Amino acid sequence: MSGEVWQIGEVAARTELSIKTIRHYDEVGLVVPSARSAGGFRLYTIDDVDRLLAIRRMKPLGFTLDEMRQLLEALDLVTSDDASAVELSTARAYLAACHARAVKACDDLTRQLSYAEELTEQLADFSQ
Repeated sequence: MSGEVWQIGEVAARTELSIKTIRHYDEVGLVVPSARSAGGFRLYTIDDVDRLLAIRRMKPLGFTLDEMRQLLEALDLVTSDDASAVELSTARAYLAACHARAVKACDDLTRQLSYAEELTEQLADFSQ
């Protein structure tokens, strides 16, 4: 393995995920570290960190662990040189559906944020 690797604490700081969450994603097979040190510590590459960041982005949009796994697999397929035409087509269709779902979730979150900001402004008038 070439390139820089990081231990879990460094990855937690880079991704703003807790060590417990990163370990959980390893245990469920979402992001398995690319290597282990001689002492058995998890070692993560930039690709592993990118996968964790993708998961972090999916979480507030309501994706389940299984949906996250499927989305990551679809992303892997569309960047693979070994995928068949059928696999590519299926992966792209799934990614398009995920994109539409993400757009809707962002719209919903934007509306909720607007409500929260309205309440914050309303309460500011009474807290001075």
